Amino acid sequence: MASKFGMAGGIPERRVRPVWDAIDSRQFKNALKLSTTLLSKYPNSSYALALKALILERMGKLEESLSVCINAKELLYKNDLILIDDLTLSTLQIVFQRLDHLDMATSCYEYACGKFPNNLELMMGLFNCYVREYSFVKQQQIAIKMYKIAGEERFLLWAVCSIQLQVFCGNGGEKLLQLAEGLLKKHIASHSLHEPEALSVYISLLEQQAKYGDATEVLSGNLGSLIMIEVDKLRIQGRLLARAGDYGGAADIFQKVLTLCPDDWECFLHYLGCLLEDDCIFPGGTNSPSLHVSTLIDCNHRHLSDDVFDSRISRASEFVEKLKAEAGSDSIRNPDLANLEIERRKIIFGKGSYDKLMEDIILFFSRFGHLACFSADVAVFLQVLPGDKKNQLLEKLAKGIASSATSSKNVLGQHITLFKIRELIGDMFPLPEGDLVGFAVQMTEMYCQNLPLSKDLDVQESMFGEEFLCMTCNVLVQLFWRTKHIGYLLEAIMVLELGLTVRRYVWQYKILLLHLYSYWNALPLAYERYKSLDVKNILLETVSHHILPQMLTSPLLVDTSDLLKGYSRFMDEHFKESADLTFLAYRHRNYSKVIEFVQFKERLQRSSQYLTAKIEGSILNLKRNANSIEEAESVLESLNFGSDFLDVSNEIQSKKLTFNEDLQLRPWWTPSYDKNYLSGPYESMSNYPRETLRNDVKETESKVTRTIEKRSLLPQLKSLLESYAKFLQLPFQDAVVLVNSVASGQKPLEVFSPNLIGWMNFAVCLNAWNLNSNGITIPMNWELLCSLLQQSVSSKIKTAKPLLSFPGTDLSILVQLVTEPLTWHGLIIQSCVRSTLPSGKKKKKGGGGGTSDQSNTQLSSSIKNSIISLNNTIDQVSKWLKEQINKSVDGDIDILLSSINCDDGGPGPGKVVKILEKLVSSVDDLEVGERICHAVKPWKAADVARKMVTAQGTALTDFLNVCDSKIKVLQGLKLQI
Repeated sequence: MASKFGMAGGIPERRVRPVWDAIDSRQFKNALKLSTTLLSKYPNSSYALALKALILERMGKLEESLSVCINAKELLYKNDLILIDDLTLSTLQIVFQRLDHLDMATSCYEYACGKFPNNLELMMGLFNCYVREYSFVKQQQIAIKMYKIAGEERFLLWAVCSIQLQVFCGNGGEKLLQLAEGLLKKHIASHSLHEPEALSVYISLLEQQAKYGDATEVLSGNLGSLIMIEVDKLRIQGRLLARAGDYGGAADIFQKVLTLCPDDWECFLHYLGCLLEDDCIFPGGTNSPSLHVSTLIDCNHRHLSDDVFDSRISRASEFVEKLKAEAGSDSIRNPDLANLEIERRKIIFGKGSYDKLMEDIILFFSRFGHLACFSADVAVFLQVLPGDKKNQLLEKLAKGIASSATSSKNVLGQHITLFKIRELIGDMFPLPEGDLVGFAVQMTEMYCQNLPLSKDLDVQESMFGEEFLCMTCNVLVQLFWRTKHIGYLLEAIMVLELGLTVRRYVWQYKILLLHLYSYWNALPLAYERYKSLDVKNILLETVSHHILPQMLTSPLLVDTSDLLKGYSRFMDEHFKESADLTFLAYRHRNYSKVIEFVQFKERLQRSSQYLTAKIEGSILNLKRNANSIEEAESVLESLNFGSDFLDVSNEIQSKKLTFNEDLQLRPWWTPSYDKNYLSGPYESMSNYPRETLRNDVKETESKVTRTIEKRSLLPQLKSLLESYAKFLQLPFQDAVVLVNSVASGQKPLEVFSPNLIGWMNFAVCLNAWNLNSNGITIPMNWELLCSLLQQSVSSKIKTAKPLLSFPGTDLSILVQLVTEPLTWHGLIIQSCVRSTLPSGKKKKKGGGGGTSDQSNTQLSSSIKNSIISLNNTIDQVSKWLKEQINKSVDGDIDILLSSINCDDGGPGPGKVVKILEKLVSSVDDLEVGERICHAVKPWKAADVARKMVTAQGTALTDFLNVCDSKIKVLQGLKLQI
């Protein structure tokens, strides 16, 4: 049955090897030629056909490849004399998988396993097929069969993992876990266990059923010896005891772990949590094998009596002092952090001292204040200090730096930490403008003065003091928010641009610049900075939120299309490849990874960003082809005329979306993609507005879900208006009345302001529905719609300010008006023109049907007037754009540069740039090194300003091209009537 020695799929290997060599070297034409020759010698070989199908698929001949592959499959079924080997089947599987026909690959293996029911090699291939299809029940069944045949531990564990997947990722009930437990118990009784991963699976099964005592007993028995590293075994034991409610026993275990690993901070939190019986860090019934580390201010240990609390805190303090003495290393931070945590818990319980906590922080600062992680380490402790104590702490930390006798690099690190702590506690927000300028100047000077410290570093190594520029940027942005003086915003950009000139690998600079350029409508530069981040793989899911929302409402249609295609390509490829990773985890007996890979794949499939990209990519495709009704219809046809997106909408309702974006990387002034503090009035805050981030995120997530559902109705352009009206938060009839009231001038356009684009889309679709309503009329006509569209555009142009002088001017609304409601209206006009004046036919003269002719004449008149109105509306946008574009580039640069040319006497922008210019003019290669010197010298403030002006011009020109192309189409339609 199996391939003979020296044979490949029943063919001598020497004849097959040249074909594979050609495939591997991507010489597909030669490979096809060799394959054809091979088939002529072995015409009844399924393997030879499978090879040809593989080559055709690699050449992009998908239909031909599928046909050949099906022929190979049928030949496999027909001829009982043909040897069926795994090589032939796996080759067929590869091709079928690439052609999105996994079911056919599975049927091949099912047939082979039916013909040779006890062949493990074929059964493993079938198991692999079920893994690819995520058929967890069938995985379990075939794994049990293999276990019964071979009695191997790995096959039993494949079955157990398949059962777990049914519970966690399928529709299986938790009673299935009892079945898996029973299977393992039976195997252990007869064969025991031989792999550490097998024991981990067994313990996880017990833990998932809250059988913590049983799991502890297993771990303490003979099977526990499978875990070779003692500290790993102790961590599991401590976790099980804590979840079982034996806090005393768990504390003892975690104390042993800390003795062996004194710098394990997470373990200390578990230890202290157990001592204080803090239930909130030991949630029961979780699938996660780890404990939750609580950093909340309101820890749940107030149920303890004073005496018990004092006793247990004293025990913790004594143990930490002992740990500190035994550690004997200046690099171990855990004991110092532990003292801070103990004092924090005492303060929460009402027995601590703010002064003692401050002393401990100062002591910790003297030892580790130079480390980049220090501010993150102490953030949770700063939260419990009242405002006056925070200010006292800052003063003492500053004095500590002044009197420090440590090396200059450590002092520099302490200065950076001090500024970071100022940011954390919001010390700089209420300060006068002059003080803030002073801080910005001080940090910039320290960056420049300490460049020599980085003289001998490699270009990819982090430089000493580079964090100063990010913090300077934050202060300058705050100054802009407070004063609305664009010079501060320009300085923030220039500081970061100089930093990138010195070292182009600093992603923090790029993200800050990306958001600043987006805010200033220099989106081509923002996109350039995003691309320079070189975001790949899963980071596309977590990082693209920095640029994607802006691009979706921009005139950069080509770049936006590339961005969406790149993201969607990665996601789709990951979904295809994730099954390979899962099966690899099975093969290598890494069973925890099996569950992790499947859960991760499911999380990505429910990604809000992925659904957004799918919908917006199709809408964008429609926008780009809207100048031709035939091409637009082709796009709609590929979308199944929008019904595919209704499926997306239903999917959103049936499954909870996931939000995988890492919002912690965003600048403080735009904590989520739908919020930017700079666009509103200045508000003095107690700290950088991170404290409201959690509520902001929940609100944003809810808004994103509604937006996706609403956008999924757009490609239809049909009668889903009732559903659409719900997203506008009005019943259908009320929405119709409101639209007509605004269109006829009875109500102001401002009633639409929270969602102007949505209302305009609704009005356009309402008119389209009215045209095809078969006698059911609603009070909406061409004239009212044109009036409404004209009003919306005119109001935006009337309130538009010069983009260069007014950062934050919302150009995206105007772009969306043109590329969506006006575009959809243009498509409807094209459709009507085509239907009233069919190509190649002339109007008939005379004859009957007077009523019909009169109706057609009225429609033609309405269409003609609509073409004129739409042309005038878009031309209005075009004229405004030309006014912006035709300004002198040098004049615009002078405007920008003049904003940073202020007197040195008082506060105001320009002082930071002067420091940068002084650095450029005086930099010495002997002092800072040849690389830094050569990087800094060419930098000019005027060049940064020129790039900004050019980028704005590029964005406006792209928008103008969109408008001009639509005007050209409308003028052509006008000639047809």
